[in-house]
Amino acid sequence: MANTVLDEILETTRELDSSSVSAHELDDRMATDDLLDIVRHRDLLEALAAEPLDRTDLEARLGVSRATSHRFTRWLDERDLAERVDNRFALTGAGQAYADAVSTLERDLRAATALAPLLESICEAHREFVVAPFADGTVTTASPEDPYAPVTRFGRLLRESETFRGFNTTHMLPPGLAESAERPFDGIEAELIYLPEVVDALFERHPERLRDAIDAGHLTLRTREALPYGLAIFDDRVGVAGYDDRTGTMRVFVDADSAIARGWAERVFATYRDRSDPIRNRNGTES
Repeated sequence: MANTVLDEILETTRELDSSSVSAHELDDRMATDDLLDIVRHRDLLEALAAEPLDRTDLEARLGVSRATSHRFTRWLDERDLAERVDNRFALTGAGQAYADAVSTLERDLRAATALAPLLESICEAHREFVVAPFADGTVTTASPEDPYAPVTRFGRLLRESETFRGFNTTHMLPPGLAESAERPFDGIEAELIYLPEVVDALFERHPERLRDAIDAGHLTLRTREALPYGLAIFDDRVGVAGYDDRTGTMRVFVDADSAIARGWAERVFATYRDRSDPIRNRNGTES
């Protein structure tokens, strides 16, 4: 393949969010003090984003005095972020956008904190796209007390699923660790993308099982010369795995069931599938 994996990751990144514009590309950047001022008023923006409120309800919702509520509403009015309708304060379109932006910022920062082990393990070009889809995901990390916790989590999700798609997943179930590692494709419809040498190793370890699964149409194998993190798409959840660079062992597995996570995973898998090669199942036919 002519392109390096980094080139293709960057291209995938552009495809996933082709309309994004970095703040650094804008002609006039917002002053830091203005940004801080907006964040300081997040409770106000979030309260009015939920519903328009009159002054009494606003004071009760935020637990502030009448003087403070006057200061808040004056701040909104000076920036055209709210208007008074039927004696209640309602966010304008800009105000709603500010409220959404503050909420998104907090969600992403909280997610980045929770996903820190994963973000250290995956390629830089995809970090920002993993945060939002997996903001509410389940994070399972390896520890000295339980070094195989991520593997155990992955194995449970695999056993509960009738279908499985993904790439770079062989580290998720090390040979001999679990029963399913010795029966890797039984009772499941799978489409997987591996490095060529990994496919060779799988055929050496499970030749008959692989041939039978491929011939029966239960397994499709494809190869690529390079792959990033591990991606797993189950029936009800999707997951991303980060590995130790030296040992290849799984350091962290993050999984989620949100629509945005599944949409992200489906698009990433489709992109890498389109840039992978079908293998022949050792009988001369493509899998």
